[in-house]
Amino acid sequence: MSLQIINNFRRRQHEDAVAAYMREIREIQGAGFDRRELLKLGLVAGSSGLAALAAAPSFRPHWAHAAALTLVSPPNTPFIDPLPIPHVLTPKQLDPLPTMGPNPALSGYNGFYECARPAHQQWTQGLGGISTQAAGFAGKMYESCVSEVMHSFYPAQNGVPASPIWTFTEAGVPTGAPVRIKAKYGEPIIHRIHNELPAENHGFGINQCSTHLHNGHTPWESDGGPLQFYDYGHFRDMFYPNARAGFRSSHPETTWNGPQGLRTVQGDYRETMSSLWFHDHRFDFTAQNVYKGMVGFYSLFSDDLGLDTDDETTGLRLPSGPYDIPLALGDKVFDPSNGQLFFDLFNLDGILGDKYTINGKIQPFLEVKKRRYRFRIVNAGPSRVYDLSLSNGANFVQISNDGNLLPKAINRKVMRISAAERFDVVVDFTSVPAGSKVYLQNSLEQTNGRGPTGKALVPTVKMLEFRVAGGAVSDGSSVAAGKALLPLPILPAAMAATRRWEFGRQNGAWAVNGQLFDPDTPTAKVKQNTAEEWTFKSGGGWLHPVHVHFEEFQLQARDGKAPPIDEVARKDVVRIGSEALPGRSTGEARVRMQFRDFKGIYPIHCHNAVHEDHAMMALWEIVE
Repeated sequence: MSLQIINNFRRRQHEDAVAAYMREIREIQGAGFDRRELLKLGLVAGSSGLAALAAAPSFRPHWAHAAALTLVSPPNTPFIDPLPIPHVLTPKQLDPLPTMGPNPALSGYNGFYECARPAHQQWTQGLGGISTQAAGFAGKMYESCVSEVMHSFYPAQNGVPASPIWTFTEAGVPTGAPVRIKAKYGEPIIHRIHNELPAENHGFGINQCSTHLHNGHTPWESDGGPLQFYDYGHFRDMFYPNARAGFRSSHPETTWNGPQGLRTVQGDYRETMSSLWFHDHRFDFTAQNVYKGMVGFYSLFSDDLGLDTDDETTGLRLPSGPYDIPLALGDKVFDPSNGQLFFDLFNLDGILGDKYTINGKIQPFLEVKKRRYRFRIVNAGPSRVYDLSLSNGANFVQISNDGNLLPKAINRKVMRISAAERFDVVVDFTSVPAGSKVYLQNSLEQTNGRGPTGKALVPTVKMLEFRVAGGAVSDGSSVAAGKALLPLPILPAAMAATRRWEFGRQNGAWAVNGQLFDPDTPTAKVKQNTAEEWTFKSGGGWLHPVHVHFEEFQLQARDGKAPPIDEVARKDVVRIGSEALPGRSTGEARVRMQFRDFKGIYPIHCHNAVHEDHAMMALWEIVE
């Protein structure tokens, strides 16, 4: 009995400490402090901030135990709510019409004004379809708002209240699930994004936004980089040419002899992308804003090549329409005292949640028919690495890596995916008995921000329940391992330069090449229309998913060895460090990439967004 009393006392002490810790963090986050202000106040330092906390005048004793505190969310009943299907934005005529340069004199939706920005590159060179500014934009136009909505992550019967989240919405269609844009090559678009976030952050985040089209071959002024943020009451017109890399230099035109015969397109046809996503990138607050919901999908179809079309009876015949479903993975923590979404401000190593969400719902279900489905999977972070598999032991047929079609489809039993990586997979439910349940599950143990332990998670965490319905159903798709998809681009024989980027610590803080993020000065200048070889190195065994904006790279080697078959591809994120590959830590990755068509300043950073926000980022510039 005495042991039980002691254990109960310890449990209550722990619960009280957790509650106090969360309360203190909410108060600080409500003030909107950025990383630099927290450093000045002595509230964060080193990898966890606890050393400085102990010496701070405002120190609370329970903070010293923050690293040992287990943050436990309210319980949920799994597989009660259906999987939210992303809302597809509708093209519209923008008012005022977009222009090559900013037009702050004109106001649009809700009287918002256009923010200051540079003029769009390549606006009049056949991509924007402009004859005069008065003629307007000849491509597709979309409009969304970054808004606060109340969203229920939990099923209603669990009694956990909704949380305020920040997300992309279309006027009149509020939703907590990520929205989706369906775009096509050869059809440039403008995505006008309004900032209507409230002044009070209601927990965490900052009401400024900069939307990055991740993996987009876009001019830098529409890249949504970390310094391109703007305030409430303004909008920004993001110009996405939807043109393949090389259209101005190496490959003005190329001809593809594909499933639909000979087709000629601008740029290198082998640079065709398929699955992109967009997310907030405001420096120092990327992790908070993305964790809070600022995520969307961008599907880029290649009808001009008859390749990846939104019609499963044409081109590569990939599952389409209602059978083409994007999935955004994100683990979360909720305050047990009030059920609100919680962001642990003082965890600088990497935030891990104890609740697994997909498209904004904890452990949802999806009713599927007995046919093939395409799932566009993105790890929206902020820090967890997953080993994904199907509970019935079936294969995924992987067709893309980081949104880029592979040379050929491959079978995968288990797929490792770190923050910001993407995989398109086809899952075939044709032979699964009606009434069966199959689970998308995670089997990778991870206990902190360092990276996976390499051990199997026991039991596995079931993230999404597929409920297989009966009855006959048509299936016009045709996908199997070995199917030819898209050949890799041919890289130049000569590299203009080699560079080394080391991701590690500097005086206990996250750094690139020993330097904290400098928002004012690019650390490298790259000559336009050249190719370079870059080496990424992880220090201290930490896992860092390294992301380079602008163009994809091709992985040449890991620790001097050939990359695995799934990484013989075009990528924009590469894992380095602790358990980068199953059963093997690879501290170094060597890649080759090109820098074509546009000029400007782009970042390289760790996409463990917690590391990124605490200075693990550098700028580089493309120059003539």
